[in-house]
Amino acid sequence: MTHRIVLGVMMACAALAAQAQDTTPQQNVQLQQQEIAKGDPARWHQEDTTEAARMRTLRKEIGAALAEARLACKKGAAAERAGCMKEAQDTYQRDLANAPQIVAQNH
Repeated sequence: MTHRIVLGVMMACAALAAQAQDTTPQQNVQLQQQEIAKGDPARWHQEDTTEAARMRTLRKEIGAALAEARLACKKGAAAERAGCMKEAQDTYQRDLANAPQIVAQNH
């Protein structure tokens, strides 16, 4: 079940990353590619054993998604920026509110 959450978050992050790719400095892109080539860190494959740990991880993922969405909004058209930022913040709030249910469903 936890893998489904992680997979869903990874897919969402990949979609946001694709949108934000042109916002990432070239130096960072190169560093990211080097890290990807090394493979996943072992800690990524250690399952959270407690509900509190799963909540901490999910909150981190939700926060990271918000940060990426904000970066994408900043690169968008100025006229659409306020709406984009509000949508990102609303999604963040909704995701945080649903976090306990998500953790409970997926374990």
